[in-house]
Amino acid sequence: MITRFYLQNYLSFEEVELEFKKGLIVFSGISGAGKSVLMESILSLFGIKDAKAALLEGVIENIGFDIEEFDISSSDEVVFKKIQKDKSRYFLNNQTLSKKSLQDISQNFIRYIHIKDNSDFSNENLLQVLDFSLSDDMEFVSAKEEFTAKFKELTLSQTELKKLILDEKNIEELKEFIAYEIKKIDDISPKVDEYEELSTIKKQLSQKEKIELAIQKATPIFEYTHAVNQVLDLLEIDSAFFDDAINELNNIFEKSNDSLHLLEETNIEEVLTRIEQLSALQKKFGSIEEALIYKEQKKEELNKYENISFEKSSLEKKVKLLSSQIDSLTSILTQKRKKASKIIETRVNHYLQYLYLSNASFEVADTPLSSSGCDMVNVSLKDANLENISSGEFNRLRLALMAVKSEYALSDSGVLFLDEIDANLSGKESGAIAKVLEQISKKYQVFAISHQAQLTSSASQHFLVEKQNGISKVYEINDSQRVDEIARMISGEHITQEAIDFARNLLK
Repeated sequence: MITRFYLQNYLSFEEVELEFKKGLIVFSGISGAGKSVLMESILSLFGIKDAKAALLEGVIENIGFDIEEFDISSSDEVVFKKIQKDKSRYFLNNQTLSKKSLQDISQNFIRYIHIKDNSDFSNENLLQVLDFSLSDDMEFVSAKEEFTAKFKELTLSQTELKKLILDEKNIEELKEFIAYEIKKIDDISPKVDEYEELSTIKKQLSQKEKIELAIQKATPIFEYTHAVNQVLDLLEIDSAFFDDAINELNNIFEKSNDSLHLLEETNIEEVLTRIEQLSALQKKFGSIEEALIYKEQKKEELNKYENISFEKSSLEKKVKLLSSQIDSLTSILTQKRKKASKIIETRVNHYLQYLYLSNASFEVADTPLSSSGCDMVNVSLKDANLENISSGEFNRLRLALMAVKSEYALSDSGVLFLDEIDANLSGKESGAIAKVLEQISKKYQVFAISHQAQLTSSASQHFLVEKQNGISKVYEINDSQRVDEIARMISGEHITQEAIDFARNLLK
């Protein structure tokens, strides 16, 4: 839940600092005071809206999921922060993150319910409600877990089988192409480091005559070694260093002559042709090593195509077996979900009684296999499809479904924001919504802007938003202040004693 919220410089608000508790939190105040602006700024902190406040900060306790999955360090309190300068910057526990990442995280614990949001009646959400209600049915839980694993395996196997069938159609052409690719490399038969060795030989061949001439000119130095040794003896200097140097030089000249002699037998045209072949391979594959790796991969691929009929037959048997197993599992899921749908239907109609509606129907029908099974949940109200009911009826039906879902919620860490939930409703209808929200607020922290005394009086926390001289302020009000505010909602600017008495009765 959100425990603290701070705002600095946004439209009519200069600074806001609020502390929140569990339950139903209501913001009230006269029109234009800044209630929607305040709600928008809180939602902006979680990437849902885009309020360009100088600074937004909020603290979440018991966030209800592992934020380390998003590479964010975990703690008991999670601090969200948004700073607006040239652009918006978002932080989570002092780690920067993108707006998209923030939204991915926020959707795990925050729901923003508005008039255009139809997601509660998506098949995915309706199945989730049914499955929540079956969380204590171990046969269902086991079947669903096994179905999820086998559906994933089936999807992978079907994808692989489709590829094999496509490959089979072009098998001869593919085999011919791969064999050609392998032959091109085999014909050259490259060896690692061969290109470098041949490049060295090429360089030596280009300098062969120069080296031979230089050695010929330098060779007479050996005729003067005796004279040098004689001078060193006369100077009483040990001639070992000179002898070692002359011997080393003689060895170098001899090795060079041997190498040059071997080069005479080298065919320069063959060397150049070979270098050109190896260079072409390197240009295509990046290196000789990569060319040899590619050749081995193609050999494996060719071997696979040679055995494609066997693999295809094995995969077909596997797909058939998995499909049969999944049929049995989806049958269990469907049977359990059909029974659960009647329970959910009863619970929804229970809440609809408070909302002055009735006859909601939940039917589980067949649908093509998906990751959720073979079930489609169809919802109707008084035998009318959801597309044909009024927006007021739709909102009350959605509220009843949310109340039922809250009964099965596994944690109480979720946060709901309700946009204009009781606007344009009668006092009786607002009171009905208040009763349902009381149930929802047992599991969720609920934020709402209220226009009606009945909903406002049900709040666990009541915040008043006021504007004076163009500056908005918001603060939590005590019991006596609540009486005055609720009385204002009832009788308007001129508060009557009857309104005060009625406000007191509502708060009781």
